[in-house]
Amino acid sequence: MKKRALITGITGMVGSHLADYLLEHTEWDIYGLCRWRSPLDNVEHLLERANKKERLYFLYGDLNDSVSLHKAVETSSPDYVFHLAAQSYPRTSFDAPLDTLNTNILGTARLLETLKYFRDAGRGDPVIHVCSSSEVFGRVPKEKVPIRETESFHPASPYAISKTGTDLLGQFYAQAYGLKTVTTRMFTHTGPRRGDVFAESTFAKQIAMIEAGLLDPVVKVGNLDSLRTFADVRDAVRAYYMLVTINPVPGEFYNIGGSYTCTVGQMLEYLLSRSSRRDIRIEVDPERLRPIDADLQVPCTDKFKQHTGWQPQIPFEKTMDDLLEYWRQRVRTGQLFLQR
Repeated sequence: MKKRALITGITGMVGSHLADYLLEHTEWDIYGLCRWRSPLDNVEHLLERANKKERLYFLYGDLNDSVSLHKAVETSSPDYVFHLAAQSYPRTSFDAPLDTLNTNILGTARLLETLKYFRDAGRGDPVIHVCSSSEVFGRVPKEKVPIRETESFHPASPYAISKTGTDLLGQFYAQAYGLKTVTTRMFTHTGPRRGDVFAESTFAKQIAMIEAGLLDPVVKVGNLDSLRTFADVRDAVRAYYMLVTINPVPGEFYNIGGSYTCTVGQMLEYLLSRSSRRDIRIEVDPERLRPIDADLQVPCTDKFKQHTGWQPQIPFEKTMDDLLEYWRQRVRTGQLFLQR
């Protein structure tokens, strides 16, 4: 019988790339949970397939509505669940902490309770990927970098606190109830379709708009000194597929991340070097600074690599080039954008 996967947050950057990967590399039927108001830009190329119901089905639902989650699980009857939906913007979480905590912690609990209900009723026992974040580690001392899974949590934003709750829920539901939950702590991952509230994407967007004559030649930035290890989103979704298909161990948790480490400022320098403009200046915008920043986000990913054999394949330069070209193409459509 054909396998089925349920992706929460299918309209996001990661969810849409995961749908692409699964449609190309498996024979599974894909069910994507999205809110009725979710923008469909990231899955526009998949809408014809969804309209024809060719292995792809969109289900309307919300992590904050248990009835919709019940219906989604009942309809999809999944063998695999990729729980990617979240309020995923760390900076935004300082402005909307309650929404962030409710969606990410209680929303995850609602989903896991729903899956437990169906499991207990003998109606499926899927492998469940719970997507946490490297942000749970917060500000780590230099002597503890690269960060291992055993590092203690020091969340530095309401988003990071919410992902700490998500992370612990994933482990708890495996230990207490026997759900097949496996948790990932993904470090910085980016590429085409990245939301413009994230540093590398807002930089690429601003550069594309400057090149098109829509902005003055000034890129507004936040903290350029934070150290990041970058991965490509397309490598990330391949890792997520391997996570649930290569001997998944309920209750386990893994760091996943790329192999290229640099400061946010060095990343910006690379993007500027790929621009057709040579007169672009950099200006710090206080509104882009976090009250507290997790500034040493460098992972040790040995545990996941040893378990699955996964390795990142896409180089940093291609990731950034593709991100910049993504924004150039969007700007060329004539669409209007908020300057953020």
